[in-house]
Amino acid sequence: MASIKPGEPFISPYLLSEEKNFTTQQVTNEITPVLSYSYMAVQVPVFLLTDYLRYKPVLVLQGLSQVSVWLLLLLGTTLLQMQFMEFFYGITMAARVAYSSYIFSLVEPGLYQRVASYSRTSILLGMFTSSVLGQLCISLGNIYYSTLAAVSLGFMVFGLLLSLCLPWPKRSMFFNRQVDRGHGSETELDKMNPAEGSPSPPAPPFQPAQAALFWTCAWKDSVLFQMLQEVTNVVRRPNLRLWCLWWVFNSTGYYLVLYQVHILWNKVNPATENKHVYNGGVEAVSTLLGAITSFIAGFVKVRWSVWSELVICIVTALQACLLLLMGNTDNIWACYVAYALFKGFYQFLVPIAIFQIASSLTKELCALVFGINTFLGTVLKTIITLIVVDKRGLGLPVQPQFLVYFFYFTLLTVVYMVAAAVVITRHCRNPSGGGAGEEATPTELSPVALDSKAADAVS
Repeated sequence: MASIKPGEPFISPYLLSEEKNFTTQQVTNEITPVLSYSYMAVQVPVFLLTDYLRYKPVLVLQGLSQVSVWLLLLLGTTLLQMQFMEFFYGITMAARVAYSSYIFSLVEPGLYQRVASYSRTSILLGMFTSSVLGQLCISLGNIYYSTLAAVSLGFMVFGLLLSLCLPWPKRSMFFNRQVDRGHGSETELDKMNPAEGSPSPPAPPFQPAQAALFWTCAWKDSVLFQMLQEVTNVVRRPNLRLWCLWWVFNSTGYYLVLYQVHILWNKVNPATENKHVYNGGVEAVSTLLGAITSFIAGFVKVRWSVWSELVICIVTALQACLLLLMGNTDNIWACYVAYALFKGFYQFLVPIAIFQIASSLTKELCALVFGINTFLGTVLKTIITLIVVDKRGLGLPVQPQFLVYFFYFTLLTVVYMVAAAVVITRHCRNPSGGGAGEEATPTELSPVALDSKAADAVS
């Protein structure tokens, strides 16, 4: 229910229509950038509160934020109100991690794979239903955007009521783990603190001169320091480092495109009638294509220790070409097709990245690594938004922005190409080393077969 927002693909046309009457420059350079700033500001606090408060309060917060978004869209008329709308939208995005974590806190580990399948299917089904419903209302019902916003508000209110009725978990991943001590499963924090719960020897008398040494030792013995040390060890593994960097840099470009693509469509095809706007249909098709490519990725047999860089290079190059097409074409249908393919290519690599990162990590460390990757991506996205999009920076119109994103993906392609050449050359010179001795195995990660270690971490 929280994913059914039939008005979401039409937010930009709604703001640019006569019903709201904002200019393209206002929407592009003053309203949309607030989403990136809001998301970056609340991401870490929401991530920590989600676990500390045991999920449900953050799910309720997400419901309240979604209701606020659609109330402001429906009733707001000023630029400031629309900026607040984007602020609440950022909270909604940050709070998505609560659902992903919450649903696994209610079941035993043996059910994680099935629950992962259910949760992923429900999200995709909600997004697909939402886009189709919105397109049918616009094309066949010929209704106003404000009516579609009211329908979305109704779904969000119902979703908020459902969140109030959800059970309150007794355990969470980091802060509320003591309830699970009897289950015999050792968590990452248990491994890093093996003596936790055992009597500690009496401490020697504390002397003021030892204050600096005391605080240094206390910091080194803290859970946070130990977990950061574990993350440092992860970064030293070449394959994990590669996929973490892909997550940071490519997801940044992906979301920059998603934030601006509806404005681009309105620029290429300034439809005078609502029924000629096909944002919902395109989003439905791209969601379905993304689900299909995610599923296919689960059965790709590649020796990833050798070919990861080359696969990423090819996919990134294709995405760069699609961005060049979107930034230069005057044909709206070419724009639609390019966007659907761009989104499908990204969704193809997501499950592979999840598997590569999560397959050798515990759930706690996996969640931390994904959280750090997402946060770094958000920071980079915010910096690019401030420089390229915001009116206080370059304030570029939407089509030049897509040319900037094309150069961004082209630069990534060159970097991945060089890395691929180095790895493949090294492999050819020493076939018995590196990943040559590994068997080619499928990624074994798809919407219906998700690795249980990654399940808690996927937002």
